[in-house]
Amino acid sequence: MNESKPVWQRWHDPTEPIRIGVSACLLGAEVRFDGGHKRDRYLTDVLAGDVEWLPVCPELEIGLGIPRPVIQLRGGTSGDRFVLREAGTDLSAQMGDYSQSRVSELKAMGLDGFIFKKGSPSCGLARVRVYPDEGEMPLRSGIGHFSRRVVNEFPGLPVEEEGRLNDAGLREQFIEAIFCHNRWRVFERRGLTRSGLVAFHEAHKMLILSHDEPIYRKLGRIVASFGREDDAEIFSRYQEGFVAAFNRPTARKRHINVLEHLFGHLKRMIGPAEKKQIGLAIDDYRAGRVPLVVPISILRFLVESKEVEYVQGQLYLEPHPREMMLRNHA
Repeated sequence: MNESKPVWQRWHDPTEPIRIGVSACLLGAEVRFDGGHKRDRYLTDVLAGDVEWLPVCPELEIGLGIPRPVIQLRGGTSGDRFVLREAGTDLSAQMGDYSQSRVSELKAMGLDGFIFKKGSPSCGLARVRVYPDEGEMPLRSGIGHFSRRVVNEFPGLPVEEEGRLNDAGLREQFIEAIFCHNRWRVFERRGLTRSGLVAFHEAHKMLILSHDEPIYRKLGRIVASFGREDDAEIFSRYQEGFVAAFNRPTARKRHINVLEHLFGHLKRMIGPAEKKQIGLAIDDYRAGRVPLVVPISILRFLVESKEVEYVQGQLYLEPHPREMMLRNHA
């Protein structure tokens, strides 16, 4: 690893970029049923600089064209059938065959996350309208036929709908998860080794702790079990737990726990004035007077100036590019 790089970059590889599947209309492609789009400027103007998009429009790609008939989900609570509204034609089998083939292509490309179009009968993640065959009001209980296949075939893959990314907390959680997913994928491609997993876990320790302490402890025990269990089983169990950790939201209380833990590594190396500065920043964050970026910036400066090697390597201090400013609102 190149130690001159920002912490987050040391575990990434430019030849294996963060690849995100996305409903094509969110990037401005005019592929909606009426020939329009739903461009999301956060995706196109901010996130695009750090990811490689893999755009998908299932309805267009099964040959329905532009413009095309309105599609509805019908049957059951999740929308078992994919139906043309006016003609009543059931395209469920056609969408199922397409989804299976397209998901296989995405697996071969290497995928780190997916952003779906809210409410779409092909791409919605939740609360898509499901229409009864007659008589009753629709239920908001469906899931798109293509997004359902993606979720089933990629267990643990970070997925979101574009509207939810307007929430600062959900946005940071999703971005953090796709960066972590890519780091594991790069680690796998380079070759899983015992020493590699130890280093990988050490770098992610505080980041994992900020999400879920029981998983943090469980992963530590898994890494410590080399020699007593089969290596392949250890790597598999670790990956499962690692992915699960980043499906848990962070919280102010857990961030404070991590900040104080990192502060503990500095106490013998800094003077009273510096200790007071960090302590006040953590207290201000605890009270909600400042965002998370404030105590982290102070800690990061002191860690670098004092060259505290263990803490320098902690991805918690910089899990993604600072330019994304995700922690300015946390």
